Parts: sequence; structure tokens; C-alpha cells
Amino acid sequence: MKKWFGILVMGTALLFMLANINKENKEETTIEVVEKIKEPSYEYDILVDSFHVIKGVVKSGQTMGEILYANHIDHPEINEIVNKSKGIFDVRRVNAGKSYMLMCATDSTEKAQYFVYEIDATNYVVFDLRNKIDVYKGKKPVTVRLKTSSGTIKSSLWITMEEQKLSPKLTAELSTIYAWTIDFFKIQKGDGFRVYYEDKYIDGEYIGIGRILAAEFTHKGQNFYSFYYKENDNYGDYYDEQGKTLRKAFLMAPVDYKRISSRYSKRRKHPVTGRWKGHFGTDYAAERGTPIWSTANGKIIAATYSKNNGNYVKVRHNGTYTTQYLHMSKIKPGIRKGVYVKQGEIIGYVGSTGLATGPHVCYRFWKYGKQVDPFKQKLPPGDPIKKENREAYMLAQDSLMQILMN
Repeated sequence: MKKWFGILVMGTALLFMLANINKENKEETTIEVVEKIKEPSYEYDILVDSFHVIKGVVKSGQTMGEILYANHIDHPEINEIVNKSKGIFDVRRVNAGKSYMLMCATDSTEKAQYFVYEIDATNYVVFDLRNKIDVYKGKKPVTVRLKTSSGTIKSSLWITMEEQKLSPKLTAELSTIYAWTIDFFKIQKGDGFRVYYEDKYIDGEYIGIGRILAAEFTHKGQNFYSFYYKENDNYGDYYDEQGKTLRKAFLMAPVDYKRISSRYSKRRKHPVTGRWKGHFGTDYAAERGTPIWSTANGKIIAATYSKNNGNYVKVRHNGTYTTQYLHMSKIKPGIRKGVYVKQGEIIGYVGSTGLATGPHVCYRFWKYGKQVDPFKQKLPPGDPIKKENREAYMLAQDSLMQILMN
């Protein structure tokens, strides 16, 4: 009896052990399955997962209409798109070399549902071609990283900055800031610079420099400082450590010109009509397409076309001075009535539209509503920081100086 009882006990124990081993094996071989969820994909703030996406570059001579027609948008719809775009984007300004994206239906029609055209690295325009056509502009999110660079000049500013692999635009901007302070044709070996500025990125890709925030330029043992400061919401400017502007009120010319082909005169024989009459402007001859810039800060009061003036822009600078720029080949996109422009900002390009014989810009200058010769005017210096803004400026300047010197 004892023998059978012992066998029974041993058998029960063996079964218990086998059950535990089987349980452990089951636990060890359990596989956890995690389903990976695909993240939705967006382009230009549009969910693109349900579309067939086509990316391309505008070819030479290609129009937006041709691109849309090739993707099953018929001519009546294209005409409607053109009309809906007025005041938002001029479809004639779709330029060769610019990128675009089409988002097309995945069904048998393959019809374009969206067309996105990149105006530049940051800005784009969206044409929503679905049920009701809609046109709007967008801007890619830009990441700004602040950077400080410095160097000692060996031969020229351009060569020194190029050797440090700094952007040519940074060199140009620095030269522009100090244009009235330093003669860059006379800088010497041993002169130096330190600059605090913005680097701009989109989706981690470098797209260029932003604004210079502060700079120090050492020339002939003397330090010249510049600090960017905005006194109002429209635009800012560069000032020295005393709050004085680094710019003069007006530039000497509105264009990088070859020669002055005709000066202000109360009696001149017109080269086209042959009539003797007053020429109340200064003609600067330059290559067609050369940028024209505003000679001072101001607000655009006209940007249009007339029979005699051709394409022209008129800028009111204050209650005293107004300037006008005639015969442009084209007005720069975005330049329109009501827009504020800075001194040196491009507003158009040299041409010969209107009553003109060759490419030039006719620069006209008003003082108290009367056209005058700008070369005979005693023009004012640029405005310093206003008294009410001086304390805020000095605090901002101290902060920028500390960053610049570290």
C-alpha cells in the first residue's frame, strides 16, 4: 500500500512539474505584435496621402496653363483660375527654373486637384482646383539660427569672407550697411570684422542668411559699430553706439549706372518727339534688367503703367520729399500702392517702356510738391533714434554688444 502511495505522490509531483515547464515555455514564446501606424504626410499644409504627387520644375517658355492642361484641367477652368488669381498672384510670373507640385486624383481621371508654385525658397502660392477654385499664398516655416563670424582682412573683404566659406550675401549686406561710413576700396591689411547674424533653414536645409543684427568693423585702428533696431512696425535700420543712423537720408543714385545720359533741365530737346520742353528728371543709363532701388525709406503711392512714363513707381518719403522711377522693364513683384520700402530696396528693373529710346531710369525728385534737381539740394542726414525710443534702443544695443564681443 505504501508502495502504491509513493508512486502516486511521485506521479502527481511529475505532472505538476511538467505543467509548470509548459507554462514557462508558453510565456517565453509569447510574441507581442505591435502594429506600426503610418504618420500622415503633409506638403504645403495639405494632406497628400490620398493624391498622386508629381513634382517638377518649370521649363524655359513653359506656362502654368500648359502644365495644368497636361494634367487634365481644360481651358475654361484655366481661364477661371487666371481670374481668381488676380490680386493674389500674376500667373504670367511663373518663371523657368522654379519648382512646382501637382496633387492629382488617383482614379482614372488623374485630374489635378492642387497646383503649388514656389515663388522662392520660402513663399509659395496654392491653387486649390477641387469643387470651388481657391487661390492663396503660403509661407514655409523657417528656422532661424543665430551665428557670429569674424575675420582679419588679408587683401579684401570679399576674399577673406570667401576663404571662411561665408555667404556672398553676408559680404554684400555688410558692405551696404557701412557704405556711407567706410570706403571699401581703401580697406587695409589688418582691418577686421565681427558680425552677428541670422542663418535660415527650411526642413533642416540651409536657404541663406537672414538679417545682420550687429556688426563691428575695424578700419585703420578705429572701431565702427552697427546695430539693427526697429522703431516702428514697418521697417528697421542700422544705428551706431550713439543712436545715429549709418545711412544718409537719400542715396546718390537709384541704380548702378553706366553714365548719366540726361540731367535735370528746364529746356531740352526730347530724343523721341524732337520737341523742346523741360526735362524734370535725371536719366541714368544702365543695362536692361539692372535692379532699381528706392533712394530712401518711404511708402509707395503709385506702381503702375502710363503711356509716357511706361512702368513706374512713385514713393512718398515724408511730408517734404517724393521720388519717382520711370521706364522700368517691369515692376518688382510685391511692389504696389501702400507698401513700405526701405532705402536700397529693389522696386523694379531698368527698361525702356513708355516714351524712351534706350534702357535707363528717369529719376524724378519732388520737394514740397515741386520737381527739383536732386544734385542741387542740401539733403538732410538720416534720422537718429527718436528721443522716446532712445532708452529702449540703448538696452537692445547693450545686449547685442555683449553677444557680439563674446
